[in-house]
Amino acid sequence: MTKEQKKNSRETYLPYGKQWIDEDDINAVVNVLKGDFLTTGPYIGEFEQAVADYVGSKYAVAFSNGTAALHGACFAAGIGEGDEVITTPITFAASANCVLYQGGTPVFADIDEKTYNIDPKKIEKKVTEKTKAIIPVDFTGQPVNLDAIHEVAKKHNLVVIEDAAHALGAKYKGRMVGSLSDMTMFSFHPVKHITSGEGGIITTNSKEFYDKLLMFRSHGITRDADKMLENHGPWYYEMQFLGYNYRMTDFQAALGVSQLKKIDSFVSRRKKYVEMYNEAFREVKQVITPFQDKDSDSSWHLYIIKLDLDALSVSRKEIFQALQAKNIGVNVHYIPVHLLPYYKEMGHKNGDYPIAEDLYERIISLPLFPAMEEKDVQDVIGAVKATIREYSREV
Repeated sequence: MTKEQKKNSRETYLPYGKQWIDEDDINAVVNVLKGDFLTTGPYIGEFEQAVADYVGSKYAVAFSNGTAALHGACFAAGIGEGDEVITTPITFAASANCVLYQGGTPVFADIDEKTYNIDPKKIEKKVTEKTKAIIPVDFTGQPVNLDAIHEVAKKHNLVVIEDAAHALGAKYKGRMVGSLSDMTMFSFHPVKHITSGEGGIITTNSKEFYDKLLMFRSHGITRDADKMLENHGPWYYEMQFLGYNYRMTDFQAALGVSQLKKIDSFVSRRKKYVEMYNEAFREVKQVITPFQDKDSDSSWHLYIIKLDLDALSVSRKEIFQALQAKNIGVNVHYIPVHLLPYYKEMGHKNGDYPIAEDLYERIISLPLFPAMEEKDVQDVIGAVKATIREYSREV
């Protein structure tokens, strides 16, 4: 490593994402561990109500993780054998896998070149008589074009399951994400806006979906006497369909309740650091900063730069490795789902979704999380600028 490279390297590794846990969070979990309930207990309902109140939905159902929540939403939407569901190739595999779990077929539609979100016009072209639902993804925390997607859904009688794993705290046209689609999923993995360790939730305004989700996460079992076919006594329960054990624990929910109290400050810090990145990279022509649609107020789960590879003497891989060598924990989000080996075996191939594939070749996710300090942000900026200078064709 040269003196210049060493000068722009951190002494310690900075990950791309990390949870913020304080004493209030620790005490919330400890109090549950000292109490009577570890699995399903009072904090489950408290957490669900708190999330519903925050996003403005009528109902919320907590799950063991975001993937389980998406699976539940696909079940509630009635997705089954022979059904097709349209989603984006630029997402984590769970957005498509949840359809497969129900026996359906995920169908991909390419993305918008500016926002990196699924393109509603391309969704329309993918609709067939087999299409049952759309799973748009609020990639990086920026809401999709919900008006256009809901218009397509209404025209073809489709259910919209919004994958908002990245978008807790985001707004679309001034309204909170989580109250706008038929069902919306949020994730509470440690790198997300708030964490419950693992965890996910579905918000909805539909009582029908809500009831199905509650049973689905607990083996398809009900103890509601009004729903039972028989009733043998106060101990009696019925399994009415094949569900799963997707329940969240009470100590996870307690952590979620504590974390949610800090969501506004978390989002505020993310936005502050995004402004620092945007300002720093504004004049770096080899770096394309994220475009923000006027209708969306992103909550910024990820900050992704797109490289102008024509202006650089090396590939994205070498830029990535150079930043890692400087202890900057960059990442790439995501490998297009249709290019994963499992999906290629289903018949998908390179060239199917050219905009998504071109984006994948050029993007790098920079560190962004509330527990960062301004000095960390400056370290990232310095490392990126130094690396770009080193590999610029103009040098």
